[in-house]
Amino acid sequence: MTVYLVGAGPGDPGLLTRRGAQVLATADVVVHDRLVSSALLRLAPPTAELVDVGKSPRHPTMTQDEINALLVERGRTAGSVVRLKGGDPYVFARGAEEVAALLDAGIDVEVVPGVSSAFAVPAAAGIPVTLRNVSTSVTVVTGHEDPTKDEPQVDWEALARVGGTLVILMGVTHWTEIARRLVSGGLAPDTPTAAITWGTRADQQTVRATLGTLGDHALTAPATIVVGAVAAEHLDWFERRPLFGRRVVVTRTRSQASELAARLAAAGAEVIEAPVIEIVEPADGGAALDAAVRAVADVDWVVLTSPNGAERFCARLRDGRDLAGVRLAVIGPGTAAVLERHGLVADLMPSAFVAESLLEAFPAPPTDGGRVLLARAEVARDVLPEGLAARGWTVDVVTAYRTVAATPAPELVDLVASADVVTFTSSSTVQHFVDAYGRDRIPGVVACIGPVTAATAVELGLTVDVEATSHSIPGLVDALLDWTGRTA
Repeated sequence: MTVYLVGAGPGDPGLLTRRGAQVLATADVVVHDRLVSSALLRLAPPTAELVDVGKSPRHPTMTQDEINALLVERGRTAGSVVRLKGGDPYVFARGAEEVAALLDAGIDVEVVPGVSSAFAVPAAAGIPVTLRNVSTSVTVVTGHEDPTKDEPQVDWEALARVGGTLVILMGVTHWTEIARRLVSGGLAPDTPTAAITWGTRADQQTVRATLGTLGDHALTAPATIVVGAVAAEHLDWFERRPLFGRRVVVTRTRSQASELAARLAAAGAEVIEAPVIEIVEPADGGAALDAAVRAVADVDWVVLTSPNGAERFCARLRDGRDLAGVRLAVIGPGTAAVLERHGLVADLMPSAFVAESLLEAFPAPPTDGGRVLLARAEVARDVLPEGLAARGWTVDVVTAYRTVAATPAPELVDLVASADVVTFTSSSTVQHFVDAYGRDRIPGVVACIGPVTAATAVELGLTVDVEATSHSIPGLVDALLDWTGRTA
């Protein structure tokens, strides 16, 4: 049994280290801080116990002694415990105290360093903490000392004389006094200064001012304050991303949201994952699909219309030899990609990723007849089976999966209503979203992956603002980027 102290990084879940992700993936218990991203908590197994010990200014959920005792108790009784801390466990955190308590109790410990906000946050704001010929040193200091100490230890006047760059963490509350003492120590009031709130996150805000004027702005925690000539640099990249500042709702299932969410986040969006459906086994537990796969050699074509159907079909194959002589048709590159992961290649994929286009491209059956296996969702349009039967094919339709409604938490309902954009990747997500949230909670912009999904949205009374030309996740993101360029 081991307790891992893992640095969660400054805010962006993508800045978690690979080692941190590894230990999270096998955690039995995750003890986490208030500012840790929910995206990181989803890296833990669904069965993991999540314990929030978050501290807010002047309102700690648990005292440090209580946290230490909790870690010792879980360390003795659970297999793998992850203590997930913002930033780095040893940079103005109390990781050293927690490690000491665990070692004193005879519990194995591993410290997994994290990316510190002292360096990552200025970088996201376009500020290099060191710069040749400008600043050759950087000093990191806390603006929030232990209130139980008899007297402060930070000599701000001395730091003013050190030169280079000064990075101050947790300094918002005492900024007026800090600035006064830095000026008293010799720093000019017009020294460039910047404060970055929620750095590396999609809602990052940067205030640029001087040492003498930064206090005139409404500063909010958590902020990283940079004092020195480098604070005048504007090497902006983070806030220039095309979707920066936009809140975008992703309605895909929890297991499938990652690709769309990752692409949107890379473009700068604040992603709100609000899955409205869950993918579950068919009512028969997959018995019909199992039987169809066992007899797959008897068909000429297998048609797969979605990544979900393809994944469940491929999972039941022993290997590619089961498909000897059988050809594969798919709708969309996402479905084709699932086949590729299983070492299979689609023989037919229409240029437009809808059932009608597949019908147009599908060959005629042999003169003596032919058979098609169509593996799809329990509820789906009958365009394909009816169209193929009309052309002379014998069509075996088998249910590969079902979609069921996911119930949103009340706080998620309000968060979704505050978003700028909602994305829909299937007709079922549109229907379930309207059922779960109501039309009055629809964000201002509706983006759909293709014409079938868009048609469903219109039928339900929604106005479709963005429709992907390429009916895929990359195509949907590209359509949003194009819309952003037109509305900027």
